[in-house]
Amino acid sequence: MYVCGVTVYDRAHVGHAMSAVVFDIIRRYLEYRGYRVRHVVNYTDVEDKVIKRAAEKGVDPLALAQGYIEEFDRQLKELNVLPATEYPRASKEMGRIIGMIEGLIAGGYAYAVDGDVYFRVAKDPDYGRLSGRKPEDMRAGARLEIDERKQDPADFALWKSAKAGEPAWDSPWGRGRPGWHIECSAMNLEYLGEQIDIHGGGNDLIFPHHENEIAQTESLTGKPFARYWIHNGMMQLAGEKMSKSLGNLVTIEDFLAQHSGDAFRMLVLNASYRGPLTFTDEVVRQAESALDRLRAALKPAVPAPGAQAAEAGLAAAVAEARRKFEAAMDDDFNTSGAMSHLFDLVRSINQARDAGVGERSLSEAQSGLRQLAGVLGLRLAADEGGDQPAAPFIELLLEVREAMRTAKQWAVADRIRDRLAELGVLIEDAKSGTTWHRR
Repeated sequence: MYVCGVTVYDRAHVGHAMSAVVFDIIRRYLEYRGYRVRHVVNYTDVEDKVIKRAAEKGVDPLALAQGYIEEFDRQLKELNVLPATEYPRASKEMGRIIGMIEGLIAGGYAYAVDGDVYFRVAKDPDYGRLSGRKPEDMRAGARLEIDERKQDPADFALWKSAKAGEPAWDSPWGRGRPGWHIECSAMNLEYLGEQIDIHGGGNDLIFPHHENEIAQTESLTGKPFARYWIHNGMMQLAGEKMSKSLGNLVTIEDFLAQHSGDAFRMLVLNASYRGPLTFTDEVVRQAESALDRLRAALKPAVPAPGAQAAEAGLAAAVAEARRKFEAAMDDDFNTSGAMSHLFDLVRSINQARDAGVGERSLSEAQSGLRQLAGVLGLRLAADEGGDQPAAPFIELLLEVREAMRTAKQWAVADRIRDRLAELGVLIEDAKSGTTWHRR
């Protein structure tokens, strides 16, 4: 599985995190089903945006990119994204890139002009099949700023001649740097070979990036490139695609300063990976609330006699949840459907606890819940922070609240509950007593 990663010219935002989490979930589920996954995610560190931002800051482009790569790596760990098998980057793959361009020229699929190299789109009769676009339509929509050196307005750059102040490498066509599309094709060939099972990325990459990858790779190899193309939808803020150019973004750093990695993952799991995901405070609150429901199911048992029937029902509920969870995930990685079955299991666990099932039966069911949640990358670990020293005081407040409830001082009791909630401490009242946990 090859996934197009971020172009590292600025701090990563939650849209980048969404794509990383989507393909992490896909990988985790494939591994759960018994596949061995070789997972390659590239960093685009040689690209126009990187060069422009480095010039604005007065720093070396590759040094700029390296700083953002290191920052993104740390954030992926906080989001519980499994490390990819390989993280290639364009700046370290020039030999493979140049070799691929040479092969395309030799086959008549590309041509050099004034130090630049272009791909001949007309040589690929299937060009446009992924995006549904036709070369003749693209030619008809061409603007006046067309490069007159091109043989066809639809041709795209494989190599760009060096400009003053830009990073450049030696090549048979003079010093220069690769075009964006050839970078991913070359890294695919280097780390996964001529044919791959899954190629992924955001749906904004379908055209021209992935369309051009198919054209240049299949022209060189003569073989089908990827068996499956998987594209995640875009994160949206106020109805618009979240992007650095629009300036309407929430950085991963800003999100993680206020919320857990599990909360973000829950936000992604509640939607279809293919569709747009609207980012609002309310959506985040809903994700955190759902996460609280999962965590609450992990509370210890309060055994009571006569709970044998509940124990048998709980074991059946675990088996049923697993079967339906797998059926949902087998259906195009339907995570929202899979989550609904986990919440059915949560309900069964809570009912069994209230019925007084023993620790062993409850623990086995909780282990099943943890395993299935773990397949989706959820850790379900409470963010306890400073709970150890705070715990006695929280328990004391609960005792006071219970005394107020007994005395029918409902306003005081509710005030204690609400203030604790504002501080991130949620309390739950059940037949077996009152418990608390961190949001």
